[in-house]
Amino acid sequence: MRERNKERVMKEICKKVLRKVTPSEKEKEEILQFSKNLASKLTEKMQSSGVEAEAQVQGSVAKDTWLAGEKDVDMFILLPKKYTKEIFLKVLDVIKALVGEKWVEAYAEHPYIEAEVEGYKIDFVPCFKIERAEEAISSVDRTPLHTSYIKRHLDQQVKNEVRLLKRFMRGIDTYGAEIKVGGFSGYLCELLALDFKSFLEVLMSFADWKERKFIDYEGFYKGREQEAEKIFGEPLIVVDPVDKGRNVASALRRKRLHEFVAASRMFLEKPCREYFYPPETHPFKPKKIADILKTHGSTLISVNVGKVNAVPDVLWGQLYKSQRSLRKMLQLHDFNVIRDAVWSNEQDFTVFLFEVEHRFLPFIKRHLGPPVEKRKDCEKFLQKHVGSSKTISGPRVEKGRWIVETRRKHTDVVTLLAETLKNGGRQAGVANLVAQSVKRNFQILTNEEILELYAANNEFAVFLTEYLVGKPHWL
Repeated sequence: MRERNKERVMKEICKKVLRKVTPSEKEKEEILQFSKNLASKLTEKMQSSGVEAEAQVQGSVAKDTWLAGEKDVDMFILLPKKYTKEIFLKVLDVIKALVGEKWVEAYAEHPYIEAEVEGYKIDFVPCFKIERAEEAISSVDRTPLHTSYIKRHLDQQVKNEVRLLKRFMRGIDTYGAEIKVGGFSGYLCELLALDFKSFLEVLMSFADWKERKFIDYEGFYKGREQEAEKIFGEPLIVVDPVDKGRNVASALRRKRLHEFVAASRMFLEKPCREYFYPPETHPFKPKKIADILKTHGSTLISVNVGKVNAVPDVLWGQLYKSQRSLRKMLQLHDFNVIRDAVWSNEQDFTVFLFEVEHRFLPFIKRHLGPPVEKRKDCEKFLQKHVGSSKTISGPRVEKGRWIVETRRKHTDVVTLLAETLKNGGRQAGVANLVAQSVKRNFQILTNEEILELYAANNEFAVFLTEYLVGKPHWL
């Protein structure tokens, strides 16, 4: 009885969500007409500029899998392979002239244009026209093949399942292959829906996650699954149906995969609409933040950095690399990092957050030396520590090995960070573009000092509130 009731609730939720995420006929007509007109204009402009090219709509708009209200369009400019990549600069110049002022030049494997046209956000991406994936010069060359494949294989029912899956993943923060998210791409969602035929079947399969999942819709590796698992290596393998040498899930971070597994289990056990549409986070009052920090008894440190000159995908790659390097540096100096995070408004402000058990460490540090049976190592150890100004006590033998207590160089985590970052932090592994920004200006705050920043910046306040709550919306 309970299971039947749960199934009924799930189906009712899915029905309501599907009504909300499916674009109306009017919306479909508007976006398709806009896209068609833009593609036609751009093709004409290319040809009149002496470039042999064809503009085509790709992505979710072309495949009819976008969510209602989304105004993102992928416009690809297909070029014959007789050209080299040098032609891209001329293509971008034609695009800039067409769209006017609201554009920014971005870069992935090669440059492309992000622009706003008549209220739509357009990515203009040059690529080479290919017949087979093996001909691809860069990964974007495959995109038209992906679009064509999905259009041939998805019927209306499966498109509905794709929309439910995308909305669920958006709600639990696992959707989007961009570096900031590291989640499921739209194409990956479409292939999962195609393989399982149903949104709920996708969830049930992932809820039963073990160590690895292998999906090969075209059967390229039929009878050779173990061989394929060795080739790809990732925990989720979804063989690209247009390129058997590519795993569509290769960029998916394990954290996002595991979050999806956990959320799938929870939804199937206790279904509710909040998985698709989580409640908005309202920042705590500064006093509550101060009270929470006191209950932690730890030290929360923010390293505030100004503008980092990079487009979002490059920016987040640099931020995550810098975060990992700074965390490792703190741990190497014996500061136990409980948790860390990074936040940015992607314009002019970035915050690295580190929560350590203690701001201050004792001056004395116990250092284990070699076992006494390793004679040469023991000689080197004694030469280094006997009579050294850094030695406080020892060396002596304890339980079969040499031990010494030495003086720490850094006992204050704030001083350590300040000294590390004063020249940009490159020696500690801070990424180049972040280091350039740090070199110009950075600020270190701890605990209650962070509250002034918290009160002045609502976006950061939302981030810090969610950080301190420390659990996903859906739990």
